[in-house]
Amino acid sequence: MKAILSAAVDWYVRLHDSNVDDATRAAWQAWCTADPRHAAAWARLEQLQGRLGSAPRGAAQTLEIARRDRRHAVKALALLLGVGAVGWQGYRASPWSADYATRIGERRRLTLADGTRLDLNTDSRVDVRYDAGQRLIQLQRGEILVETAKDARPLSVRTVAGDILALGTRFSVRQDNDVSHVAVAAHAVEVRPSRASQVVRIDSGYSLSFAADHIGPLQPLAPGGQAWAEGMLVSVDWRLDEVVHELARYRPGYLGCAGEVAGLRLSGAFNLDDTDVALASLEDALPVRARRMTRYWVRMEPIGKG
Repeated sequence: MKAILSAAVDWYVRLHDSNVDDATRAAWQAWCTADPRHAAAWARLEQLQGRLGSAPRGAAQTLEIARRDRRHAVKALALLLGVGAVGWQGYRASPWSADYATRIGERRRLTLADGTRLDLNTDSRVDVRYDAGQRLIQLQRGEILVETAKDARPLSVRTVAGDILALGTRFSVRQDNDVSHVAVAAHAVEVRPSRASQVVRIDSGYSLSFAADHIGPLQPLAPGGQAWAEGMLVSVDWRLDEVVHELARYRPGYLGCAGEVAGLRLSGAFNLDDTDVALASLEDALPVRARRMTRYWVRMEPIGKG
C-alpha cells in the first residue's frame, strides 16, 4: 500500500503543476479506475488534504511543500499519515470532524477520485465514501454543488432528509435543519426521502425541498441560485431581509435587518468574498444604513433611525 500511496502523492503533485494538461488528467483518471486500491489511496490523500484545513499551520504547510517539491512528497505523506494515526485522534473525535469542511465565509472546490467536481459553500461539512459498488457523498451541514464524472457506480448525496441519486448531472444540495433543498442545473436527479416510499425525479431547470417524511412541489430553478460557487450572490426581486439572511451565512457574528425595511425589494449581484462591500451596495440602492455596534454585530436599519 505504501507504493500506491506514493503514486497517489506523485499524481497529486503532477495535477497541481501549473503546466498540467488534459493528457495528464486523463492518465490520472485511468490510474484511479485501474485498481480499487488506487481510488482508495487517492481518497485517503484527499481526506487528509481536507482535514488540513483545520490542522495546525505547520502540518498544513507540510503537504503544500510536498505539492511543490516532488522529492519531498513521499516523506511528507509518511509524516502526515503518521501524525494521522495519533495526532488527529482528538480532531476526529470533535463534532467538527469531516473529510472536507469550510469555515464561515470560505468556499472550496475539489476533484474527487472519480473526477467528480465538488464545491463546498460557506460553513459546510461533507464525508466521501467510495467503494467498489457506490459513490456516496454525505452532507453533514451546509451546501454543495456536484458535477458528476462518468462512472459505472451510482453517485448519491445523503442528507439528514434522505438520498439524492445523480443521473449524470450538475446539481446543488443545501441542508437547512431537517429540510434539504435540491436544485438541478443539468440532466436530472431522483430524490428519495428516508422515511417515505415516494421517489421524485427533478429535471434540469427545477428544484424542490424535502424532509425525511415528505417531498415538496417542484419549482423553477431560481436565477443565479448556484452563482455562489463563483463567489456571487444573485437576487432577483428579493426582499431585503432575504438578501441579508443570505449574506449573514458568509460572515461571523450577527447580521440582521430591522422590520421597518425588511420588505424593501431589490435585484442585484453581490460579492460574497467581501460582505462589507455588499452591505455598502445595499446602502447605495435602498434608503437603509448598516448600523455597526461592533465588527461582529451589524443591522440594516432605516436611514435616520438611532
